Amino acid sequence: MGGLRGRGEESIQRYKMHEKLVSIGDDYWIENEAGEREFYVDGKALRLRNTLIIKDVQGNEVYKLQEKLLRIKDTMDLQDADGKTVATIKKALISPLRDRWKVEVADGPEMEVQGNILDHEYKIEAGREKVAEVSKRWFRVRDTYGVEIEPGQDSALILAIAAALDQMAHD
Repeated sequence: MGGLRGRGEESIQRYKMHEKLVSIGDDYWIENEAGEREFYVDGKALRLRNTLIIKDVQGNEVYKLQEKLLRIKDTMDLQDADGKTVATIKKALISPLRDRWKVEVADGPEMEVQGNILDHEYKIEAGREKVAEVSKRWFRVRDTYGVEIEPGQDSALILAIAAALDQMAHD
């Protein structure tokens, strides 16, 4: 029973993200804690929409982030490889010290994001359960921050949400 620890889904996953490099038109790799490449972010500058595509190591599209057309600027859709919307990220409340965002997940619980998005210090929760934490304290490299994902979560989905928040906060 004790030999199952650390096999991916059973343990916390930590990834290194690059801040402000998520601008449209930029590409970069998301690495795991060991420095291995896990996901590729392809920033496409399309005519009317800002789009980020998250790919796995093999180059397969996993998720696509698109700003909604003719909507409030603070809403982004997250689509799977088939173009189906799997989550919508919306700014919920602006206060001087804390940002609040809602993530409406198509086939899962609604998530709430609270903390300081610009400083990359925030938590993602579903109900009272922590889904992920974002912080700069795990990596001492300039312009990077960490995303620590709880066991049993879809890492690509959470990383795509973090990339969307970074994009929306710096627009």
